[in-house]
Amino acid sequence: MISTSPEVQEEKLILASSIKGGKNKLHGKEKKGDLLPALLFLSPTLIIFTTFILFPVFFSFYLSFHEWNMFSGETTFIGIDNYVRMFNNEEFWEVFKNTAIYTFGTIPLNMCFSLLVAYILHKKIMGKKLLRTAFFAPVVISPVAAAVIWRWMYDPNFGLINYSIGIFGIDPINWLNDPVAAMAALIIMGVWKTFGINMVLFSAGLQAIPEHYYEAAQIDGANQWTKFWNITVPLLAPTTFFIMVMSIISSFQVFDIVYVLTSGGPLGATKVLVFYVYEHAFKFFNMGYASAAGYVLFAILFAITLLQVKYMKNKVYTFG
Repeated sequence: MISTSPEVQEEKLILASSIKGGKNKLHGKEKKGDLLPALLFLSPTLIIFTTFILFPVFFSFYLSFHEWNMFSGETTFIGIDNYVRMFNNEEFWEVFKNTAIYTFGTIPLNMCFSLLVAYILHKKIMGKKLLRTAFFAPVVISPVAAAVIWRWMYDPNFGLINYSIGIFGIDPINWLNDPVAAMAALIIMGVWKTFGINMVLFSAGLQAIPEHYYEAAQIDGANQWTKFWNITVPLLAPTTFFIMVMSIISSFQVFDIVYVLTSGGPLGATKVLVFYVYEHAFKFFNMGYASAAGYVLFAILFAITLLQVKYMKNKVYTFG
């Protein structure tokens, strides 16, 4: 056994510490050297995010407390007057009612139909991949292009829908010029446009449910309805919750199909919140009031989402 003197051991410790310190310094230099390239690569995204998302969010909040002349650039601080004027405006509450009607008219139909079709296509049937593609196709079509097509289909004189219902002896409906029919027309198109994505999400949720649950229920003598209601529905709760939250947010933000199909008419029957914001911002050039309306829309969606999370927190089932 070779023994070393205390002097030699001290020299070894000094040498080891110097090597370790050199590595740490080198590692620190490498980190500093990687920082600049990382910032350069991230800069396009950061610039776009700051310019088109972050800055407008804060600037619109600032504008909501001001009157802003967008031509002269003059701003006048008015406090919460825009919000007070909005809540005292009957038109705002009418617009909010229209948005709620569209939202709660679209979502139940959409979710029921998409779940039903996803459940049927989950079974072993011929051509289910082709059917899934066909049902998903409306999702990838531009909303404006789709609205133009539906505008032609809703035409009271030569539209495809009136022609189809005429076969059954139903009189033609003036879809886009009758207040009640116009909202129904928006709801029908809204269901058609977003039906496919919800069907795909439900299909993914169904495929994630373990098959042995159904096998155990089959042994116990459960029928199809019992298995669907007691196994499929509870275990689809996370998917259902996600679809419901995203659908409400999407429905409250509907704009393009309203703009193309009805432009908020007839008689304001289809004017929704985002169209209301657009109208005050780019037709009346009242940017402060429009910004306040935009933040009220944000507050509504935030509150609804919080309520959904609180209500569904103990109702979402998970499985291993």
